[in-house]
Amino acid sequence: MAIIFITGANKGLGHEAARRLIGLRHTVLLGARDAAQGRKAADALGARFVRIDVTDDASVAAAAADVADHEGRIDVLVNNAGIHGPSGDPGSLTGADALGVFDTNVAGVVRVTSAFLPLLGASEDPAIVNVSSGMGSLAFTHDPERVESKVVAPLYSASKAALTMLTTQYAKALPGIRVNAADPGYTATDLNGNRGTQTVTEGTDAIVALATEGPGAASGRFVDRGGDIGW
Repeated sequence: MAIIFITGANKGLGHEAARRLIGLRHTVLLGARDAAQGRKAADALGARFVRIDVTDDASVAAAAADVADHEGRIDVLVNNAGIHGPSGDPGSLTGADALGVFDTNVAGVVRVTSAFLPLLGASEDPAIVNVSSGMGSLAFTHDPERVESKVVAPLYSASKAALTMLTTQYAKALPGIRVNAADPGYTATDLNGNRGTQTVTEGTDAIVALATEGPGAASGRFVDRGGDIGW
């Protein structure tokens, strides 16, 4: 069974992914920024809580050190933590808005991945799952039949497009680690005011599938609950 670290796992997709993976008898380390909420969620699920703020270098380093001291390795890193940021009129957006969204959704993944690579290196079958979005897909946001084409969320969409590209670059640079991106789909979570049409369980199908793939599975893919998708 694998040791799986999930960021932003005190609620939403991260929490449900943790619940499902624990149900499959994996060991889950539940990462969250808020200590009280994180401990409460971890205790309820039977996970171990590790505090981590993906926007803070010192917090990320401390989290990696904590895991090194306790588990000594991880087999799967799920970069799930993310924020939506402002939507609507681009004229109202500021540079600070953009930096805030990208700091969490993109730079946060870079921080955590860099800090946890040594722990993944101790695994016999390491994998990274980046939780991206169809909102960052050029094809989906140009398809009038898809919900992604009807939403105006410039910063969120741009950050998820960047994350998917980051995934493909890491896949090339880290041939010993499977690195893939998951598109949860339009799922009811706090991120969209619970307006999504999928349940949170349906939204974690791709995350759980990528986190539990066996050795030899391909790297550098973008996957939703139906399988591999284009970008």
